[in-house]
Amino acid sequence: MKAVQVVGYGDVDQLQGFDIPKPSPKAGEVLIKVRACAINNTEIWMREGAYGAREKSGWRPEGVQFPRIPGSDITGEVVELGDGVDQGMMGRHVVLFPFTSSGPERKEHLSDDMSFIGSEYDGGYAEYVSWPADLCFDMPIDDFVESAVFSVSGLTAWHMNEQLHIRSGETIVVTGASGGVGSLNIQIAANVFGANVFAIVGDLKNEQELKALGATEVFSYRSETLADDIIAANGGPVDAVLDVVGDALFDVSLNILKKGGKFCISGSAGGQTTHLDFRTLYLKHIAMYGSVLGTRYEFAEMLRSIAEGKLKPVIDRTFPLEEAREAQAYFKQSGKFGKIVLIPNT
Repeated sequence: MKAVQVVGYGDVDQLQGFDIPKPSPKAGEVLIKVRACAINNTEIWMREGAYGAREKSGWRPEGVQFPRIPGSDITGEVVELGDGVDQGMMGRHVVLFPFTSSGPERKEHLSDDMSFIGSEYDGGYAEYVSWPADLCFDMPIDDFVESAVFSVSGLTAWHMNEQLHIRSGETIVVTGASGGVGSLNIQIAANVFGANVFAIVGDLKNEQELKALGATEVFSYRSETLADDIIAANGGPVDAVLDVVGDALFDVSLNILKKGGKFCISGSAGGQTTHLDFRTLYLKHIAMYGSVLGTRYEFAEMLRSIAEGKLKPVIDRTFPLEEAREAQAYFKQSGKFGKIVLIPNT
């Protein structure tokens, strides 16, 4: 089969195409013909070594083992069954829950042995992938590309919202709002939990599209009066911030929060380290949450909301699998709106 592998740490030239044997499903697994695989920051940061190198590079103590096929937002068709898998799985169109774990139900993401597809396992930059049958869920939309945009980004966003226990009528600020996680944070907070959502982006050209997703106000992070603008629009400080940017908007996020406000972060595209004056936290009684992925229960809840039409796919562009280098380079450019999706020519 055709596959794109990461052969080491570095730039996009570390992504190389190969013809390799098609995997065979083990007991309890299915073989999936990949129809679409959306791109995430995770596989780019893994290649660049942003998580660390060698034994610190992945989710497991031993680190990422190269060569590795990246890709975690996968949809496809089940074409072969391993031993012990129900025959009813054959031919199903599925979206893959992105990690394995021995953790208990609703705490799977907290287990030390959590292992991520595309990092500890070969992923979706390929024509075929094997994955445990019980981690394959029916697609929520009858379209492979549209269903592929939700897996990691959607689960991440859903868990962030759940962490904050958002209530109807609260004002929630979403950073990185034009990206995969950000655009879903808008939709989940507004359309599932009934929040009043303020979106922060760089370019206001997509203001109307963001409002169509559920944002009531849209702000540019380039404004020199951003914090004042948000507080004025809300008539006071906001209830919570859903952040994927990190350092670049950290001071603004803390400044706009009310006393007793909540801050949840699941990404740091705008800087991985920051300066924090602890007095800001304790004097304002701010609760801070770190968030990565989520649970199978949350994944199922998210898919149900998608099927009900509460969450819509937002797609910027698609690329054929053989243009994975170009797709990852494009992913890192500013000004995109929505997800980037790879499509194998199968």
